Amino acid sequence: MSLPLGTHQLGPDNATLSIRTKRTGAAAKAGHDLLVHVTSWSATLVADEGPAQTSIELVADATSLRVIEGTGGMQALGEDDITNIQQTIDDEVLKGREITFRSTGARGRDDVSRISVEGDLTILDQTNPIAFELAIAENGALSATAVVTQTTWGMEPYSALFGALKVADEVEVAVEGKL
Repeated sequence: MSLPLGTHQLGPDNATLSIRTKRTGAAAKAGHDLLVHVTSWSATLVADEGPAQTSIELVADATSLRVIEGTGGMQALGEDDITNIQQTIDDEVLKGREITFRSTGARGRDDVSRISVEGDLTILDQTNPIAFELAIAENGALSATAVVTQTTWGMEPYSALFGALKVADEVEVAVEGKL
């Protein structure tokens, strides 16, 4: 299915914006891989004739990240752990700053159900280019995944235990929803 023409609004009511982190380091077994949802965000997808006239803008409230699950680790994440992780994200990692994405170009693939999107992602007031593919299913479901390298945006990946436990520099950001 190709992207239906028109303006489409996405947000927490009809889509999920998620972040997946992985752990690394000598003490990685002690940490958790996290699934985090952004609970306050909005995106506008405008589809005109052909992918080249497609544009996407997204704004996310960096203070709205909520830990959904933590896998691995020596013990399960408790409520205090989750609260501490969210506070660390707010205070030390994203520092409460808004996150934005604005597309700069889009082109169709041979398979009309996929659009290659390029744009500018702003995190911590640093803007860098990023690219991903937007997939549209027959039932109108859409999905996109991008890998964000934290240090590219000036973020120091979280570490503990004197650096023996770290969050991997690359995190996966995904959007799944339905038009």
